[in-house]
Amino acid sequence: MQSNGMLEDRAHDVYRQALATLEACGVPFLVGGAFALESYTGLVRRTKDLDLFVRSADRHRLMDALGRAGFQTEWRFTHWLGKAWQGEYSVDVIFNSGNGLCVVDDLWFEHAMPSVVLGHSVKVVPAEEMLWSKAFVMERHRYDGGDIAHLLRARVHLMDWARLLRRFNVHWRVLFSHVLLFGYIYPAHRLRVPEWFMQEMLRRITLDMQSLPSDPRVCQGTLLSWSQYLVDMDPGGYEDARHPPRGSLTWAETRHMTQVLTQEMNAP
Repeated sequence: MQSNGMLEDRAHDVYRQALATLEACGVPFLVGGAFALESYTGLVRRTKDLDLFVRSADRHRLMDALGRAGFQTEWRFTHWLGKAWQGEYSVDVIFNSGNGLCVVDDLWFEHAMPSVVLGHSVKVVPAEEMLWSKAFVMERHRYDGGDIAHLLRARVHLMDWARLLRRFNVHWRVLFSHVLLFGYIYPAHRLRVPEWFMQEMLRRITLDMQSLPSDPRVCQGTLLSWSQYLVDMDPGGYEDARHPPRGSLTWAETRHMTQVLTQEMNAP
């Protein structure tokens, strides 16, 4: 039986090959996931995949380069995610989020942080965009709130809070919920959140309490979990916020995502 160290060495060899391949082909990319979180927080977590973020316009070039380097490739979800793998170790090629909200754009690259990952000089996803994309991951089997709390503990005083608010836009309640939990998890750090931000959140909550809901038939739970709110989408029920005019995903995209993820969740 192989030791954890040997398995980790094999995984890192695969990831190093991927990084070297992409550096050679010149496709701009950012490292995210566990390696980016480690760059910001110092917390090390074993992972069986390497998350690479890329502009949508560059995603095919990046996947083609990995394919030529000997990786098997697949567009797992056409609106969000491609996979390249060798054995049990994979590289996730990400250009959006599963809910369609967090598109990788030029600002990701403009604010990216230089780092060293597995001996390669790379840029990692900006802390603000990492928080933005992780904030909507609230599945029964996966919740990224712990990553966000650790990221805030390390970077709360350096965050561009105005850019964070612009990123979340009408979904500012999601950001506020994580900031409130941060103050609960780390009471000694709660005052490091800018006072103007907290006052702005309270102002918005107060205004909400004084007005009727503008969209009473929508359920935004599907932006947080692809599975736990499907029961609310029964005929005659709520409208799915992932679809136009509120969201950007088509019925075909959400139906395919539900089928694939349900199969994986139910697999033995």
